[in-house]
Amino acid sequence: MKQSAARKGSRSGSPTFAVAFGGGGARGLAHIHAIEVMNELGVEPVMIAGSSIGAIMGGAMASGMSGREINEYAHSILGRRAEVASRMWRARPGTFAEFVSGGLRIGQFNIERLLDVFLPEQIPERFEDLKIPLKVTATDYFQHELAVFDSGELRSAMAASAAIPAVFRPVRRDGRTLIDGGIYSPVPFELLDNVADIVIAIDVVGAPTPDGKKTPTTIELLFGATQLMMQSINALKLRSQRPEIFLRPPVSRFRALDFLKISAVMAETASLKDELKLAVADAVARYEEAAEG
Repeated sequence: MKQSAARKGSRSGSPTFAVAFGGGGARGLAHIHAIEVMNELGVEPVMIAGSSIGAIMGGAMASGMSGREINEYAHSILGRRAEVASRMWRARPGTFAEFVSGGLRIGQFNIERLLDVFLPEQIPERFEDLKIPLKVTATDYFQHELAVFDSGELRSAMAASAAIPAVFRPVRRDGRTLIDGGIYSPVPFELLDNVADIVIAIDVVGAPTPDGKKTPTTIELLFGATQLMMQSINALKLRSQRPEIFLRPPVSRFRALDFLKISAVMAETASLKDELKLAVADAVARYEEAAEG
């Protein structure tokens, strides 16, 4: 990733880090491994950027939660079907009027209500109360552009970033209609340009994989086509701008809504820990070599 002239000319001491957490639904549970490694290595990002599930994980880390705390919290809910069902029930519309507000949307859940009952209480209401600066992406549906939030109300920004089309209702904020931030920026490392010496980017988009069926279902095609689109965006961005560390844990066999498979996702992606440790060591060595030069 390109660095400003000021940063290039001031290499001294330990390098600074920033991290971009990508979108991918339940596949983004793998981000917990990355947070645990950063805690273990004593790496505290000077800024975090996140899209979709990456915005939620980024918000948890930015609030001061450790990887271990996030891991335990996620397992305490997603590892228990009864707990998930209970919280889903609490997120239901309070009245029929609320259920049909904006038109009857069968199959579209209110992501803001869901986050209200699923997010840990440690995540504050506003960006300004976070311990680490955070940038959250969303897609402005009618303006056809990336929306980036880093101040004001936090939870509506996170909800907008995670509003997967056809699954969740769009989020209205500041007069804008917002959907999944991963549509425009699956791994928002570009938001961290010139912010830190070393940028870590974690891609959990995955790709369609054969499962023995002859033809994918309509829903599988919808999500699979979205994965292909996001990967094409990533490939295009990486040609012109590449972070110091860009990792892809093995998440492709999981679907975007496989949150109840948290134990399997975490087990399948455990290799990310060693990969990130090695990548950080290599990046720091390159930084120190450049500083000495």
